[in-house]
Amino acid sequence: MPSPFAEVLDSLRASFEALDAAWYVFGAQAALVHGAVRMTADVDVTVFPGDRTVEALTKVIEAHGFELRGADADFVRDTRVLPLIHVATGINADVVIGGPGIEELFCSRAESADLGGTTVPVAAAEDVVAMKILSGRPKDRDDVSAIIAAQGPALNHHRIRETLELLEKALDRSDLVAELERARAEATR
Repeated sequence: MPSPFAEVLDSLRASFEALDAAWYVFGAQAALVHGAVRMTADVDVTVFPGDRTVEALTKVIEAHGFELRGADADFVRDTRVLPLIHVATGINADVVIGGPGIEELFCSRAESADLGGTTVPVAAAEDVVAMKILSGRPKDRDDVSAIIAAQGPALNHHRIRETLELLEKALDRSDLVAELERARAEATR
C-alpha cells in the first residue's frame, strides 16, 4: 500500500499529465530525497500550466481529488500559489504556478526520484539548497546543512553559488552566498 504522500503525488502527477504540464517537487519532500531528516505535513510542487488559466488548472486538479483550501482568486493571483487539500488523505499540497526564469531552470534540472513508491520529478539537490537558503527559516537552514553533509562531494557547490549569485542580483541582496558558506562550514563540523 502506498504512503499517503505517495497518494498525493500520484494524484498531482495524474493532474499534470492530463494537462501535459511540466512540474517538480520542492520543499521538505525534496529535501528528504537529498538527505535531510525531518517530518513534514505537506507537499510543495511547482507546475508550468502554459497558457491555461488558473481556473482551468484548478478544475483539472480538483477532478483528481483535491479541493482548494481557503484561498480566493486574489490570493492565488498575488502569490501564484494554489493551496489545496487532498481529500482522500487530508494532506495539504501547495501548487506554485511556475514562471519564466529561475523556476524554469529548476524544472529543467529536476531529477526523477521515488517518493514512497511513486516516481516524480524532484528539484536537484543543488537547487533545493539554493531555495532553502533563500527561504532562510531555521528549519530550512537545518535542511541545508543536512543536505550538504549527506551529499558530500557529489554536491555541486559551484552550481549552488551561481544560482545564489543570480538570486542576489535579482533580489538586490548580498547575504545568500555568505549563508551558503556558513552552512558548508557547519556541515563539516
